[in-house]
Amino acid sequence: MIIARTPYRLSFFGGGTDYPAWYTRQGGAVLSTTIDKYCYVSVRHLPPFFSNKHRVVWSHVETVQSVSEILHPAVREGLRMMEFGDGHGLEIHHQGDLPARAGMGSSSSFAVGLLQALAAYRGQMIDKHELALRAVELEQARLHENVGTQDQFAAAYGGLNVIEFRQDGEIRVDPVTIPPDRIRELERHLLLFYTGTSRLSSDVAAEVVANLGQRREVLTRMRGMVDQAVSLLSSNECLDEFGRMLHETWSLKRKLSTRIASDTVEDVYRRAMRAGALGGKLLGAGSSGFMAFYVPEKRQEAVKRTLSNYLQVPFGFESEGSRVIYYGSQAPELEAPMAGAESPVARRRSSAAARASL
Repeated sequence: MIIARTPYRLSFFGGGTDYPAWYTRQGGAVLSTTIDKYCYVSVRHLPPFFSNKHRVVWSHVETVQSVSEILHPAVREGLRMMEFGDGHGLEIHHQGDLPARAGMGSSSSFAVGLLQALAAYRGQMIDKHELALRAVELEQARLHENVGTQDQFAAAYGGLNVIEFRQDGEIRVDPVTIPPDRIRELERHLLLFYTGTSRLSSDVAAEVVANLGQRREVLTRMRGMVDQAVSLLSSNECLDEFGRMLHETWSLKRKLSTRIASDTVEDVYRRAMRAGALGGKLLGAGSSGFMAFYVPEKRQEAVKRTLSNYLQVPFGFESEGSRVIYYGSQAPELEAPMAGAESPVARRRSSAAARASL
């Protein structure tokens, strides 16, 4: 039995510049943190006396005879990517602290956790950067999802980071090195609310990607705010400016697509600001989901009251990233890859140019 635990992320600034269609031409960066809410993926050998070969448990329970029959696209393609065939049975379970499709990078956290668990099942260890690259390949090149490249790296690395996307395709993850008291101060000023699951995030993201070429000024400003925010965090200045910057980036984000902000989101935002929030934003690309607000501590009770019909989710920052938290007895010996088959690492390298052109 293998259990991988992978955090969800909270993105502050730079979202939108992490789409390959943008950063391979202009470069990009985001400032984000992971939080102490996680998805868990377990993988174990399914004994041969069961009538089915594979069992996959998520919001559905799948019992199938071959990998090709698995309905969950990330599980199916992840198994293919890691070269798991039907010569042995697998049981895969997914559980999450937060709902999917709600703006917390849940699909990428799942992809990262799945690949780490599958690698561990084979008795392999993957470093954080390689793990993130494999998750990017799974989501962008194999599943053709309308996702950026920040969530996979945030989930794999963990912590408060600047993730930089260079035009040549190189991706760098630099921890924000500020005193722990400063991090805790930022943490204390943030409130997280759940407004409902978005089932439109992929469609909204597709529209955002289609509009990137027409939003150069907006995206350039959003990228610049990453450096501005890091400078503020590194200084002794009042953090309230961080909240006002969130308000600005939310105003900019809404210009990327007319579908980003639903009537519900607009109402929640107005109510929070009237109650004392200095700024906030919808997390992710969907038209609903989680919203984060920067609120001075003396105004937080007022904001909680005015949004009392929505679920407030207490959280803290985390810094471990994705990790295997349980490694049981060794899995049965797996069949070797087919002769002449390209390894996942080699295939990832050979497909780097294809990913950069997505």
